[in-house]
Amino acid sequence: MVENVMGMVRLDDGAVGIEASLIAADLGLDPSQVLESMRAGQLIARCERGVAEDAGRYRLTFRRGSHRLRLIVDEQGRILERLSSRVRRRRLAAKRPE
Repeated sequence: MVENVMGMVRLDDGAVGIEASLIAADLGLDPSQVLESMRAGQLIARCERGVAEDAGRYRLTFRRGSHRLRLIVDEQGRILERLSSRVRRRRLAAKRPE
């Protein structure tokens, strides 16, 4: 399914720009909190460029606490895939006495 949200994802010479309203709700934020959360290190963003059969696509991943949003976009910034999920944190196994 292709989501056509023109002008919301911009790719320009290796830089990615995205409208805060496009990602905020999936990350449990108001759009006005997105930039502040990034600056505070609470919201992590990652961009990966596709190679081989994925050439011409980008995977944008946004993570805040247990919230994760992944967008696959083409070179024009059109959203090809969108996946929003909650990530469970792993529990560390208690060490048994030897």
